[in-house]
Amino acid sequence: MSLRPLKQIAVPLLAVLHLASVHAQPREQLLIDGPAVVMPLVAALAKDFELRVRDVGFVFERNLGDLRLEALLQGKLDIAVVSNGINTAFISKEGMVAHKVARSAVVFAVNSGVPLGDLTRRQLCDVYDGLVSNWKSLGGPDLAIAPHFTPRTHMDTQIVRSAIECFRRLRRTEAVAHIIGQSRPMGKALAATPGAIGITSPIVVAESQGRLRSLSIDGVAPSAENVEGKRYGMVREIFFVTWSPPSSAVARFLRFVRSSEGHKLIRVNGATPAK
Repeated sequence: MSLRPLKQIAVPLLAVLHLASVHAQPREQLLIDGPAVVMPLVAALAKDFELRVRDVGFVFERNLGDLRLEALLQGKLDIAVVSNGINTAFISKEGMVAHKVARSAVVFAVNSGVPLGDLTRRQLCDVYDGLVSNWKSLGGPDLAIAPHFTPRTHMDTQIVRSAIECFRRLRRTEAVAHIIGQSRPMGKALAATPGAIGITSPIVVAESQGRLRSLSIDGVAPSAENVEGKRYGMVREIFFVTWSPPSSAVARFLRFVRSSEGHKLIRVNGATPAK
């Protein structure tokens, strides 16, 4: 028998075995959790990082809410994703550090059946105070307004009230609006309800495939450029909270997030990289 065919078979076989051994190597698993509204961005970053390094994987925990930092302290998380209003003094005192990674707009979006692209702060407050109930009053079609909003304790509500002063004085929002506490159910409700308006994220609007439209506020669009230039005021800050110093695998992930490749992914997902 000729040795040449055997040699030709052996080379690709060795390559396959080598590839299999690389994929078979155990991955270091990083446990991570954060608010549902920002997790599509986090998941996109994690997936791309996994494909690049091969030896680190991610386990996404359920939405732990206010227990995220406690879970990090107890060793049940490697990265706690948190948003605005974090207690940096507490984080530092407990031996943790908050890494600001991105900024994302909080948007008012309307059902595609509402052909409006801009509302003033005053008009938004009139809608959520029950003073305006038909889009015709705001230059739109003769269609009932169906307001949707987040609970008063929700971060998005706090961001809106911080950026639009008149929202701090509204008394009838919970009586007028349909209250929804999760981002994706909010997006589905807005897309399915004629005349709907609600508060959500650019990612949810992009995923709606044209069924939702983001509104400009006083002529300022919730674009990445306006968020980055600080012209658009309703912004969600996104932090990765880790131990200080972070583990080797976490530090590698943070370097990727802050790299040019990571910044590209952040922009693709409707946010802007933190400076």
